[in-house]
Amino acid sequence: MTTPQRRILRPPRSPDPDPRQAERLRKLRERLAGDRAALARWMTRLRRAFHRVELLQRSVARIEREINRSEDS
Repeated sequence: MTTPQRRILRPPRSPDPDPRQAERLRKLRERLAGDRAALARWMTRLRRAFHRVELLQRSVARIEREINRSEDS
């Protein structure tokens, strides 16, 4: 039995890039880089704040338990 010949499938050639499209993509990439940097800065602050809130929640719970024990005694 013969095997069918294989053809190389290539995507169609894209036309020369539109200068407006290239400029738009460049601006979007710059904006993305800036937004990623800003997000990294905010994540640092958020993480710090989140840990502080956890610490205060534990502290408040501990003090409330201590007050309840003192009132019950």
